[in-house]
Amino acid sequence: MQKRPSINATDRPINIYEVHLGSWRKKEDGSYLSYKEAVRELVQYLTKMHYTHIELMPIMEHPFKGSWGYQITGYFAPTARYGTPQEFMEFVDTMHSAGIGVILDWVPSHFVTDGHGLVAFDGTALYEYEDPRKGYHPEWKSAIFDYGKGEVRSFLLSSAHYWLDRYHVDGIRVDAVASMLYLDYARKEGEWVPNIHGGNENLEAIAFLQELNKSCYRDFEGIMMVAEESTAFPGVTAPVDKGGLGFGYKWNMGWMHDTLKYFKTDPLFRKYHHNQITFSMWYNYDENFILPLSHDEVVHMKGSLIGKMPGDVNQKFANLRTLLSYMIAHPDKKLLFMGGEFGQWKEWDYKDQLEWYLLDYPLHKGLQKMVATLNRLYKEEPALHKLEMEREGFEWLNEKDWEREVLVFAREGKKERIVVVCNFADTIYPDYRIPLAEDGIYKEIFNSQAKEFEGWDESQKRILEAQEIPCCAHPYSASIDLPALGVLFFKKR
Repeated sequence: MQKRPSINATDRPINIYEVHLGSWRKKEDGSYLSYKEAVRELVQYLTKMHYTHIELMPIMEHPFKGSWGYQITGYFAPTARYGTPQEFMEFVDTMHSAGIGVILDWVPSHFVTDGHGLVAFDGTALYEYEDPRKGYHPEWKSAIFDYGKGEVRSFLLSSAHYWLDRYHVDGIRVDAVASMLYLDYARKEGEWVPNIHGGNENLEAIAFLQELNKSCYRDFEGIMMVAEESTAFPGVTAPVDKGGLGFGYKWNMGWMHDTLKYFKTDPLFRKYHHNQITFSMWYNYDENFILPLSHDEVVHMKGSLIGKMPGDVNQKFANLRTLLSYMIAHPDKKLLFMGGEFGQWKEWDYKDQLEWYLLDYPLHKGLQKMVATLNRLYKEEPALHKLEMEREGFEWLNEKDWEREVLVFAREGKKERIVVVCNFADTIYPDYRIPLAEDGIYKEIFNSQAKEFEGWDESQKRILEAQEIPCCAHPYSASIDLPALGVLFFKKR
């Protein structure tokens, strides 16, 4: 807890493993692991995989398992499915003892309409807006809090503070912020009520979110407040006194959508979609971002991560290794949903545990080993995290080779420099010239197509020795054989 302000700082590596506690693992008889049983296995796994944080999908009490915890009744109660409140306290404490931060999903955007919940609590619309055009959510068939009432704001603020205070959690990820910000969210014309200025912003919800972030950051040093916000609403992570919402981080949904769309495209045609993989850097420093490959991308017939990849089995794994390597190389904090790290084939199903048996197969085991290696490099290499929230931490070396589907860029720390080469084409490029902004020798420290990860690149560790041959407006360059569907990291000596 004392180290938290430095551990959660923007210049430190933050790499989050997103978990649904009821389906990560189960007992042999199909029953849930308790908080105490789950944390023993999770700590070992997170440590082995070099994750810095765990994010739990809502563990607040909820009546319907199929809501995954997002339809809450008990805003002050850890679900009894996995044990007692004291056992959840022990869960957090055990994570902290292992140096792992704990983030909780929290849902102030809507609540269940079950009769034993908050809806019509005293026979009137006590917690929700009375007008169904503001108080009923058509997409989730749930009730919406009336953020204009002081007692409702107090209830929600007390809930957020409760988890930070009594359970010592390190952060709160606020679900569905966009649905709170816009009065016309998921509504057709005539189904919503404009604000006093005639606009579609929910001014009361905006004021509540600002109050939430100000009070939480004021009272709990070093925590993280994270917004799942899917629009271009300005200033989500800007300070409240400068007109922002005051969050510490925002999920970068644009990066996620563009990147997955690009990787689902057959490599034969990716050159026509090059902008999808480069566009994120145009707005990357507008907010403090987390790159999410979350549970939402592997449900509702969207397919698993490995299932989205084109090609035969070997090509699918090469593509997924490339995607996850590019994600670590890209500036911003990271989040990956459980199962993606070893290539689970089927969509996530909250009723079943992950397909752990797949780790008996080399391609899955190799992918998991690669993710652990990437996570370790992200933690250990200052160039990959020290300045990832600063423009000075990133430099394009060649972003214009759309025809060969190659990206080259540099990541920088205070003194360190790593050159990243991404080949998104299923084509080997002999004697590919890598532009370099600085003289020197660069040693390969990572190759997503290495044999140890079940890749097919036979080359040994490559060396880039800068030559005074200008390339792509840079004074130096070096030539290498570039493996197909691969990402390489080169560290300057």
